[in-house]
Amino acid sequence: MIASIQNIFSIPELRRRLLFTLGMLAVYRIGCHVPTPGVDAQVLAKFFEGTQGTLLGLVSAFTGGALERMTVFALGIMPYISASIILQLLTVVFEPVERLAKEGEQGRKTITKWTRYGTIILSVVQGTGIAVGLQTMRGPAGELVVPDQGVGFILLTVITLTAGTAFIMWLGEQITERGIGNGISLIIFAGIVANMPAALVNSIRLLRTGALSPFVMIIILLVMVAVVAAIIFMERAQRRVPIHYAKRVVGMRNYGGQSSHLPLKINMSGVIPPIFASSIIMFPATVANLVDVPWVQTVASMMTPSHWLYNVLFVAFIVFFCYFYTAVTFNPADVAENVKKQGGYIPGIRPGNATAEYLDTVLSRLTFAGAIYVSAVCVLPTILIGQFSVPFYFGGTSLLIVVGVGLDLASQIEAHLISRSYEGFMKGVTIKGRRG
Repeated sequence: MIASIQNIFSIPELRRRLLFTLGMLAVYRIGCHVPTPGVDAQVLAKFFEGTQGTLLGLVSAFTGGALERMTVFALGIMPYISASIILQLLTVVFEPVERLAKEGEQGRKTITKWTRYGTIILSVVQGTGIAVGLQTMRGPAGELVVPDQGVGFILLTVITLTAGTAFIMWLGEQITERGIGNGISLIIFAGIVANMPAALVNSIRLLRTGALSPFVMIIILLVMVAVVAAIIFMERAQRRVPIHYAKRVVGMRNYGGQSSHLPLKINMSGVIPPIFASSIIMFPATVANLVDVPWVQTVASMMTPSHWLYNVLFVAFIVFFCYFYTAVTFNPADVAENVKKQGGYIPGIRPGNATAEYLDTVLSRLTFAGAIYVSAVCVLPTILIGQFSVPFYFGGTSLLIVVGVGLDLASQIEAHLISRSYEGFMKGVTIKGRRG
């Protein structure tokens, strides 16, 4: 491992990308501790003490504790994700946006610009809801979270939170372009990982005081290890569709006559479905938690990770986005056409439309299995942890994101190493797909 790390920093380009990524993540973590003006941090901390294990606890975990401390990054990256969801849905249901998405680099730049505008609009809406909600919040003893209330506080909070989200969006884009890995995923990854040391210390403290029994702690650790192992196995699993290439003679040379395969991952959408599903559920639920209206509070009480309504909606959104994102990123008709142009065919399947239909059928079955796997990973550990009354939120969704982003980052580092004739990131281990 030490030799592999030395290899990483011996490549100038890879070293520069890694250091740039770490620097941007450090800037993000610093911003998560810059408070929003006008908020009593001590009273707010007392209010959030009762939200552990609820949806607000999940939101706080995704923002790296920024929401709990009401810092300038309190909104996190969720408005950007919501705007991305809206634009990707429009590429499917709205023909002008679909044509724009097919225009190549120029169309991608236009959609990116629209996504940024949508992020600002959603940040203003969410920031207004949070600012209004903060003025109604009180601590356990009835103390106000916002001592000086009024229109001025609302405008200042909206501007601050919107600017914070815009800056996080810029950080994510810079990491993707000039660093290594997906910037948005790494920001969410950093927010979740930042809460791990505090959760570990809190668990040890509860274990010493007897509030958490050793048996329950062992069960939780076993569940987490089993979930991590399942995630690693399923993320590497793939269906390899065999492709044969017919022989052809061009001039004096023979081409083709070889066999290859088309790898189709069981979970082609990665960590996108749980992130998108969480983003959709978080926005209305977060506002509901901050509004002091009886029926709204009733709805908010149902939107907890241990409630059946939350889990049903969460699973439904995960399944939807597994199919949706797979359809956006993989087009069976285009793949079949490319295979046909290269003189390839799937044994027993006619080239062209028949190949496209076959690939679509195989992909649909794989996506169904992948959706079930992602739903199980995200929901089952959360239910078990809720039954054991664990005083912190670190369920399957967080584990899936942490492990999935970690595997993707390790794969990209290994690709850089192998492309420069180095052995790889881990000796004796190849981060490739596993036949499933």
